[in-house]
Amino acid sequence: MTSTPAPAPRIEEITTANFETAIGIEIRPDQRHLVEPVVQSLAEAYLHPGVAWPRLIMDGDRAVGFLMAFLDIDFAGDGTGRDIRSGLWRLNIAAEEQGRGYGRFAVQAVADEIRRRGGETLTTTYEPGPDGPEAFYLGLGFVPTGEKSGGQTVAELALD
Repeated sequence: MTSTPAPAPRIEEITTANFETAIGIEIRPDQRHLVEPVVQSLAEAYLHPGVAWPRLIMDGDRAVGFLMAFLDIDFAGDGTGRDIRSGLWRLNIAAEEQGRGYGRFAVQAVADEIRRRGGETLTTTYEPGPDGPEAFYLGLGFVPTGEKSGGQTVAELALD
């Protein structure tokens, strides 16, 4: 008897059919100061059409997380277009699903989309501090740039 391999995680566009599932994703209570809730991210995506790329992370029929990328934004915000970047804006992995590789999968999905659009660097920001996600991002190869954005550390990953 052969076993069927488990389905690989995948990302899905947020639709009216999965909206309630998406906003129901809850991170651990001790992480709530580190990342905004999914409903706020979706509101921001509505305000930034064409830039925000919100997606649900699925494993089989289970929603295990949420990611939102930003694509081709004026990072400096000065209107000159001299600092255009793409990257990971938000990452919310459901509390009971953490530690299973879904965060790594989410970063790879964003990297793949940036590459598909011709990008060579993935930018992210994260809350500094001992309870923040710095070790996660450094473990994936992100390098802090020395910049801050809204008090958060800016880090980049070269997409070879």
